[in-house]
Amino acid sequence: MWNFPPEVLEKAKRIKLLLLDVDGVLTDGGIILTGEGDEIKMFSVLDGMGIKLLQRAGVEVGILSGRHSPVIKHRAAELGISLVYQGELAKVPAFEKILRETGLTPEEVAYAGDDWLDIPLLKRVGLALGVPNAWPPVNDYVHYVTTKEGGKGAVREICDLLLTAKGLWTKFLKEYL
Repeated sequence: MWNFPPEVLEKAKRIKLLLLDVDGVLTDGGIILTGEGDEIKMFSVLDGMGIKLLQRAGVEVGILSGRHSPVIKHRAAELGISLVYQGELAKVPAFEKILRETGLTPEEVAYAGDDWLDIPLLKRVGLALGVPNAWPPVNDYVHYVTTKEGGKGAVREICDLLLTAKGLWTKFLKEYL
């Protein structure tokens, strides 16, 4: 189904933690505010399914967002994501804290981002991932750009990439056939 580059699959084999930005990656980057000031975000169920499959494969998933939103906390809880860092405009210090707490190396972490504040972290992880709707020049710093846009299946594609690298994509699909 997918035609992932061999060098990307090789990096993906080592990944034990996938960190995701929210706005522009898990969502299309749009924010709807109600008249009362409540924030509304739209998430893809395709991404949610991919996250659950990846967790089942033993890969932890975390959120590392520059913004703070109760919606993020709620969606993370729905998906069983306990590693949630919000309001992190400087993402590298949070990343270093995550490494200390998990005992992982940078090579065992993948990160997907879409804006300038993601670049320092994209330069440090073992697998840097971008989306087609990323702001220039973010995708100059990634190993792989998804074919799907943020909020529209990009995270599912990333999950499929990791599952493919670990030899589990076909096995999991057969369970549904």
